[in-house]
Amino acid sequence: MPQLDQVILIDDEPSVRMAISQTLQLEDFEVNEFSNAQGVIEQISIDWSGIIVSDINLPGKSGLVLFDEVKKIDPEIPFILITGHGDIGMAVSSIREGAYDFIEKPFSNEDFLDVVRRASEKRKLTLENRNLRLELAAQNAPGPRIIGNTPGIHRLRQALLHVADTGADILVQGETGTGKELVARYIHEHSSRRGNSFVAINCGAVPDSIMESELFGHEKGAFTDAKSQRIGKLEHANGGTLFLDEIESMPMSMQIRLLRVLEERRVERLGSNKAIDLDLRILAATKVDLKQLSESGTFREDLYYRLNVVRVDIPSLRERTEDIPLLWQHFCLVATAQYKRESEPLSAARMSSLLSYEWPGNVRELRNLAERYVLMGEAGSFEFDQIIINENNPGVMTLPEQVERFEKTLIEQELLRQKGSIKSTMESLGLPRKTLYDKMRKYDLDKDFYK
Repeated sequence: MPQLDQVILIDDEPSVRMAISQTLQLEDFEVNEFSNAQGVIEQISIDWSGIIVSDINLPGKSGLVLFDEVKKIDPEIPFILITGHGDIGMAVSSIREGAYDFIEKPFSNEDFLDVVRRASEKRKLTLENRNLRLELAAQNAPGPRIIGNTPGIHRLRQALLHVADTGADILVQGETGTGKELVARYIHEHSSRRGNSFVAINCGAVPDSIMESELFGHEKGAFTDAKSQRIGKLEHANGGTLFLDEIESMPMSMQIRLLRVLEERRVERLGSNKAIDLDLRILAATKVDLKQLSESGTFREDLYYRLNVVRVDIPSLRERTEDIPLLWQHFCLVATAQYKRESEPLSAARMSSLLSYEWPGNVRELRNLAERYVLMGEAGSFEFDQIIINENNPGVMTLPEQVERFEKTLIEQELLRQKGSIKSTMESLGLPRKTLYDKMRKYDLDKDFYK
């Protein structure tokens, strides 16, 4: 169900408030009503997507005072003032200071709705442009990139941009091969900690017998084989970021100690009584549902809730198949540079195979296949070419859907090859400029993404 556009309505007259609210609700707006300014500020934030409609004369705090407070949170939130005849001078003055518009009582529903709709559209565009600027800045910054144009990847990038430079610990969840460590490095590189260490440890690859020493370190002589002092991963990541992959594999005894470190931000090496203060961020990753594990008793519930301050979910490759051509081109370019080999563009039949495959190994499997293709060309193994597609399978696309996907793939590949040049792309594909622009608009393709 689509999310309704939001309006905060403030008016101290119940009958007026009810009439305006009903008018807005009939036009599919979600209305949050207030009889005064109390509690309004708590409802908004810099990324709130709604608008405010307020009477100027309110009991206690006036609409103009509320407008000044809203500007401090985000001056681009549209603020519409309802005015009586004697308030017009104040309303005009407020517009000079950034208010969106004013409506004089009595007003017609048609005029009122016109102002509200325009204000709501303006807020949407403001947030879209703001998010695009952030995303472009992040994509052009040095360090790892999260590649893709599908809605799931857009949502992932937006979520990461909002939390990357906070101090919050983050739980990253995704299937094997979706790129959990890439996401962790992306968070680190887009935070104020990027100048310090990024330390990764795979909890499933470290034997239980040495896990304690790996994480916490030890002093010389702390146990039989402790020939010298060792700095643990927690201490080594001080000032930076510690990435704990496959956190579900951590022994229960280590979970207890890790929880204490997370709570106190202090660590003691084995064989030492001296606590070392830590300034680090913990990013934990899992391929399973930790909540289910905690409910079954195989993962500590208190540690789960402590790690799950912010959760980031990575979509599987089968949930973002439209990104496959772009990812394929990227991995082929990387492999070409790495192995100093040239590779031919993939044939349409092969690309169709890529788009039809289920990808149990996700992005990692696609990357490995791209490397093999660069090294071996058509002699490389595409095992899934032989998969027989069941015509009764509801997941199989219709012919128009396949044609659209293929068309989008060709345009994406050419934009990437021409580094986003519209002129070169239209010449190469033999398309008039308007036709190319129409198709790019249809498939939500931005030339700047391919530069």
